[in-house]
Amino acid sequence: MEDVRSKMEELLSHTFKALRHELGHDRPRDSRPMWQQRLGTASAFCRAVVSNGYLTEAQMQHAAQRYRLGVSRDGGVIFWQIDTTGSILDGKIMYYRPDCHRDHKRHPQWVSNRLKCYYLKDDKELIAGIPSYHCLFGTHLLMEDVRCKMADVAVVEAEKTAVILSEHYPAYLWLAAGGLFELTADKLFPLRHHRIVLFPDTDPNLTAYTRWYEVAREARRLYGCNITVSPLLELRATLEQKQRKIDLVDYLFKK
Repeated sequence: MEDVRSKMEELLSHTFKALRHELGHDRPRDSRPMWQQRLGTASAFCRAVVSNGYLTEAQMQHAAQRYRLGVSRDGGVIFWQIDTTGSILDGKIMYYRPDCHRDHKRHPQWVSNRLKCYYLKDDKELIAGIPSYHCLFGTHLLMEDVRCKMADVAVVEAEKTAVILSEHYPAYLWLAAGGLFELTADKLFPLRHHRIVLFPDTDPNLTAYTRWYEVAREARRLYGCNITVSPLLELRATLEQKQRKIDLVDYLFKK
């Protein structure tokens, strides 16, 4: 009987040891900030960008490094929002289909909401209940090097568009608002010393163009920004394209 009990205890011990190893509980704790642990090009977004011919593998690697793209455990891409001091304000988790279009069955999530807490500006401590604030995606590039500090800035709606066009038109510094209603005058404040061109998506009723024109006018009034709103899509997109509410990538790649 004692032999049976001893063998059973030994078996259970090995089983729990294997389970702890599988879960990672016996591994050294990774002391890096979470955003550094989640960097990579393994997301469905990065794979789709390459497989659909928007960027080469090398271009995707370069863009992912510059914009510090992350990947969530469930395969979503993390578009980290980093300000000009290098502080992480938040991260947007988004999901894409193999055709490189948004997976509308899976809603975007903010990292702060998923964790039920918010980053302090030093990016090391998490405290619940402190309201978060956001910046333009790619804002950290403004302080990256001398070229970026002097470059003209192009602002688009989607993070996807900024990432792709940054490799095709590097003369511009490409930032993204993250949505039609996410562009506000205060988010343009860090760009006030640059020449800024806004590229809103198109639609049949000029909704996006009109809204971003008003934001540009407010930024010009408040901060003296040298800012224009490009009419490119409004002048050249077909009615069918406007009905689909295409963006600059859709127009240039005829998707």
